[in-house]
Amino acid sequence: MNAVVLAVAVMLLLSLFRVHVVLALVIGSLVGGLVGGLGLTNTINVFTEGLGSNASIALSYALLGAFAVTLSRTGLPDAMIDGAIRLVGKNGDTKRNMYSKVLILFMILVMSCFSQNVIPVHIAFIPVLIPPLLKILNELQVDRRLTASIITFGLITPYMWFPAGFGAIFHEIVQKNMKESGMSIAVSMVPEAMTIPSLGMVAGLLLAVFFSYRKPRQYKTTDVAAQGAMETNSYTTFSLITAIASIVATLAVQLWTESMIFGALTGTAVLLLTGTLKRGEADQVLTQGMRMMSFIGFVMLSAAGFGAVLRKTGDVASLVKASADMIGDNKLLAAFLMLAIGLLVTMGIGSSFSTVPILTTIFVPLCMQLGFSEMATIAIIGAAGALGDAGSPASDSTLGPTSGLNADGQHNHIWDTCIPTFLHYNIPVLIFGMIAAMVL
Repeated sequence: MNAVVLAVAVMLLLSLFRVHVVLALVIGSLVGGLVGGLGLTNTINVFTEGLGSNASIALSYALLGAFAVTLSRTGLPDAMIDGAIRLVGKNGDTKRNMYSKVLILFMILVMSCFSQNVIPVHIAFIPVLIPPLLKILNELQVDRRLTASIITFGLITPYMWFPAGFGAIFHEIVQKNMKESGMSIAVSMVPEAMTIPSLGMVAGLLLAVFFSYRKPRQYKTTDVAAQGAMETNSYTTFSLITAIASIVATLAVQLWTESMIFGALTGTAVLLLTGTLKRGEADQVLTQGMRMMSFIGFVMLSAAGFGAVLRKTGDVASLVKASADMIGDNKLLAAFLMLAIGLLVTMGIGSSFSTVPILTTIFVPLCMQLGFSEMATIAIIGAAGALGDAGSPASDSTLGPTSGLNADGQHNHIWDTCIPTFLHYNIPVLIFGMIAAMVL
């Protein structure tokens, strides 16, 4: 059996049975390496060496968590809560609650989308924005699966579709790797080609909002601080000003250096230098924040090792070649199999940006042989890369929402984030990707 298929299947199956995702990734790596002929010792070595590729990402998330908790000491989250409470009202009627729910969810959607293109901070906004809003979301009885679906939509669709921020990087990766594989295209063609697959994401979001999770869901309102996330703090005009200044400094340095690490350090330094965060409390607060985001860091490290093992087996290429032998001249079947392979690989690796270079080597010649147009080929490769980013237990597009929504321990990563986002986004993108392959 193909090592990639088996490794991903084992990882997903274990995750569904509530085995911790880090353990599922490690066990899946061992299974994939052994089936792929690497042997136990070589599998362990490849997995260990692969950890380093995501080390900077793990450190980035730890420091962003530290900055988020430090920022909470300014009272900014509490000011947001107070504003939300005034918006809803202590005894707000049903109509006002509905408007408040729509406004808050729309704000989360906008922030999520902006985090990819307008202000490319990725998931850094989640630990700052979401935990303080949990009380008010509970008051409005918002299903957290809906909130997770909204955030994941905002983390994925903008880079698929819009050529700015992370989208510019993704489009450049598609264009560069297609050129190296024998098909020269202009990077300006990518957004147009990705329009139809991106509409699949829109369809999934509408389904989640207006059908799947529109009913109220009750949660127990608890003190988030007891779970080790945010603490309740009083705030002053000065503390709010320093909070905003630290956010601006963080964004400016991150955009200048292209490093989340130095951006988070800058924001924390601003709060320390202004005295908003007391030096005597700094160690405890920073450690608390790192602990909050450590889950994501460990999963990203494990996912890097898992992906390294899958690539080392060489079975990604054999999986693609085996699928090519099944296709014949059937273009619809070809589109389906290429997209399904992309879904499988990304679900395992957890990164769309890493999947595209793996797939283009085989997909581009295959698309040329079958007579797919340049636009159709872009749509297939772009959609195949993006498929699986939603729903993957190892993707930061699912880990990010979970880190915020589970601040009080009432949101399960697999059942409340991964499965809802898998069903609402991967299936529509697969269908819309096939449509794009046939009409472009």
